[in-house]
Amino acid sequence: MIAKIKELIEEVEKFKASTTDEIEEFRIKYLSKKGGLVTEFFSEFKNVPKEEKKEFGQILNKLKDDVSDKVNYLKQILKSKDVIDTSADLSLPGSSYKIGSRHPISITRNEIVDIFTRLGFVISEGPEIEDDRHVFSALNFPPEHPARDMQDTFFIEKNPDILLRTHTSSVQVRVMDNQKPPIRTLSPGRVFRNEAISARAHCIFHQIEGLYIDKDVSFADLKQTLLYFAKEMFGEKTKIRLRPSYFPFTEPSAEMDISCSLCGGKGCNVCKYTGWLEILGCGMVDPNVLESNGIDSNIYTGYAFGMGIERIAMLKFGIKDLRLYFENDLRFLSQFH
Repeated sequence: MIAKIKELIEEVEKFKASTTDEIEEFRIKYLSKKGGLVTEFFSEFKNVPKEEKKEFGQILNKLKDDVSDKVNYLKQILKSKDVIDTSADLSLPGSSYKIGSRHPISITRNEIVDIFTRLGFVISEGPEIEDDRHVFSALNFPPEHPARDMQDTFFIEKNPDILLRTHTSSVQVRVMDNQKPPIRTLSPGRVFRNEAISARAHCIFHQIEGLYIDKDVSFADLKQTLLYFAKEMFGEKTKIRLRPSYFPFTEPSAEMDISCSLCGGKGCNVCKYTGWLEILGCGMVDPNVLESNGIDSNIYTGYAFGMGIERIAMLKFGIKDLRLYFENDLRFLSQFH
């Protein structure tokens, strides 16, 4: 019987299969509990002479292990063959995946942040759901100011004290509450206003606001900072002009225009033939704002400015419809690789 088992071991070593059915037949032939060759040899173990039992048992266990290993090996070979697509031409060059791109709002935001961080401004962020003090009261908004009305502001569950922030100036209030001058902070973020959605307006948009407070800060400092920004953002030939305006939290206040980069200041339909494009509001921080936030206005002065990122991106990329920023149309977004 030992000689017979040795012959079977040689057969197992030489066995080959090309289908799973052949492998299964091979396994049943040797390892089946009913009629399998290995099972039959084990049942004959009691008839083996005592002096041959050890050798018989060792060689029979080898046969069993060899059959199991052979079955597993052949299954792995067939499985690897199934994975390979024989119809593919492996000599052809591979196809590359298209690389995604940043959203134009993110591109513009990052560029603005990069310019002001070179001037020493530090990024500050705050919650989008705010209270009345941080959005209005601490910024010198009187109780009767129109921005408090339901038509402009989203209030939470009709609670007049909890609302979606209408500007990122609320972050500046938090900075002033927790930091002593000098303060040089930049506050980018998403803001909300209850406005009808159109090509020129949206109820959701993004702002970047800057605040600088220190001793002897002047309007000239503000002008030079904004001139530097305009030239870095729109080109060295860009000019700026400041027009008097009004904001509750700054005095004096101004709106800043830049020379139209499309027509070079000569006048076109984009700048309405004026040669100028409005991009931001600014001014010296009102003393009332400093005092309400625990800063002595007799010692410190400061300036603030704010701009809409969508507005800057429209000028930067020639986009004429605000709604495109929110539609996630790949035909639009793929232009910003």
